[in-house]
Formats: sequence, C-alpha cells, structure tokens
Amino acid sequence: MRVIDNMATVEEHENGFINENNASKVQERLMKRHQTRLEDAEKRKEAKETHKLAEEKTDFFNAEFNKERAAVEELLSACSGAQRAEAVQVLEQATAKTARLQKFLNDSMLFLTQYDLRQAQSALQKLQTALNEAREEAMPKKKFAFRARTKATEKTPAQPPIPDTTTTDGASNKADEKIETEQCRFSNLSGESVTKTAEEIQQRDVLLTHVKNCTVKLFGSPSTLHLKHIEDCQILCGPVSSSVFIDHCKNSTLVLPCQQLRTHNTTNTQVYLHVTSRAIIEDCTGVSFAPFTWSYPGLEQDFVVSGLDKSRNNWNDVDDFNWLAAGTPSPNWSVIPEEQRRTTWDC
Repeated sequence: MRVIDNMATVEEHENGFINENNASKVQERLMKRHQTRLEDAEKRKEAKETHKLAEEKTDFFNAEFNKERAAVEELLSACSGAQRAEAVQVLEQATAKTARLQKFLNDSMLFLTQYDLRQAQSALQKLQTALNEAREEAMPKKKFAFRARTKATEKTPAQPPIPDTTTTDGASNKADEKIETEQCRFSNLSGESVTKTAEEIQQRDVLLTHVKNCTVKLFGSPSTLHLKHIEDCQILCGPVSSSVFIDHCKNSTLVLPCQQLRTHNTTNTQVYLHVTSRAIIEDCTGVSFAPFTWSYPGLEQDFVVSGLDKSRNNWNDVDDFNWLAAGTPSPNWSVIPEEQRRTTWDC
C-alpha cells in the first residue's frame, strides 16, 4: 500500500513539474508574441510618421516650388514690351530666381517621389526655355565671333550686323554689355571646326543651334549649355556648372560633364557623360551612354570652377520619361560596350 502511495506521489510530482515546465514555455511564447506585436506596432508607427513627414515635405516643396515658378513667370511676362534697360533688370531677377529654384530642387531630390521629381524637372526646363526665349526677344544679341576653320582652309565667319545702340541714356548700353558677356551663342555652321578657350566661355550660358557636320571644342566651365538642331557633329565641352539641354540632335557624339542632363527629340547619338544627378531623356531613340573620357590641360581647374563633384558620376543612371514599365529597361537608350568606347579625342 505504501509502495502504491509512493508511486502515486512520484507521478504527481513529475506531472506537476511537466505542467510547470509547459506553463513556463507557454508564458515565454506569449511574451515573445507580445514583444513581436509591440515591435511591429512600433515599426508601423515609424513608417506612418516617416510617410507623413515625407508627405509634409513634398507638400511644402510643391507649394514653394509653384510659388517661385509663378514669380519667375510673372517677371518674364513683365519683359514683354518693356524698355531695354528695364528688361535687363527684370531678366536678371528672373535668372537669379530660376537658379535658386534649381538649387531648391537639387536639395529636395532625396525625399521627392519619381513622379514629383519628373514634374518639377519638366517645369524647370520649360521655365529655363521661356527665360532664354524672353532674353532673345527682349534683347537680341549679335552673334558671338567664333574662330572657325574648315579642314582645308581657314574660314572667317561673316561679321554680324551692328546692333542698334541708340538710347536715351547710358543704362541700356551697360546692361546690354553685361548680358552679352553672360551668353555665348553661335548658329548656322556647317562643315567647320570650332574651338573656344576657357577665358571666352567661363561661367557663361552657351548656345549652339543649327550646327551640322562640325567639330566643336569648348574648353573651360560654362554656366549652362544648350544644344539645338545638331546633326552629324562631335561636340566636346568642359564641366558645365548646372544643366545641359539637348533638343533635336541626331547622328552625333557629345562629350561633357554637367550637374544635370535633359535630352529631347534625339536619335542615334552617343553621350560620353559625367553627371552628378540624373540624366533624363524624352522622345529619344538610339541614345547610348559611356563615362566621360575627354582630358585636356586645365580640366582639373575647370572642375573646381564648375563646382561639380568629380568623384560622383551617374552616367548610366538614366530616366526615360516615355518608358514607365517598372523593372523593364527602356529600349530607347543603352550603354556603349567597353570595347567600343573612345578614350582619345584627337580631332
């Protein structure tokens, strides 16, 4: 009888230990589950706050960007019909505001969505185009005197017409001279070889338009570079402080560093690029990219003048505004294979 009682006692004790052990494991699992839920809740809270903060930043950006853009558009409207001296002052204000707007966009890229970024970039490009058109309309420039030569013989471009400098005071002449020094432009060239020195284009707005079958070398650091209606050309340029705008370019090779690249209506063109933000193409086909490979005496100093980060190059990070298929590469641009890339530019 005692044996039976002792066995029962041992069995009860073992069952009690097992029950306590199971209860401890259950309690441990419940605590882990509770902790996991707390952590998930905290993550959801942080994600929600981060999303809310991003939305607030985006809302602030859009509001400020649209306000400043409207201010520039209002200034450009004021240029219409204004006297030359007044137009110069207004355009200077518009140019300064546009530059600040570009910096505001650059500083905001980290939190903007791709959609908001593309909308802002497109609006800024249209604004820059409108600014250039307003400048040309209000203060038409004489053509910049480029030294050009053909392969066979030296060729001197025809002298441009003498602009009307009749004014009621000296303000307009001084203002015109200032704008003239800020912009370098030439057009309607064919079969020529053109070179500009750093002193001639340093920190100026450079415009090339209607250029065919030409080789162009631009040393130094322009402020911006505009290429329009370029065909069968080879264009090499030093570091551009801000943006390069390309429109209607075909069968050409472009070699340039810049802060931003905007390319429209371009076909069968190679771009040897150094870009510190992103390159954008729209309405383009057959555009290919490779790293910038041009070298010349003074390039290092030109990079310093431009303010570009030489160690940062997003040459193969290209956005195609006409290709919205996520995860699928755009068929409109490609990378030039290494064995096909040019490394020397003796031309």
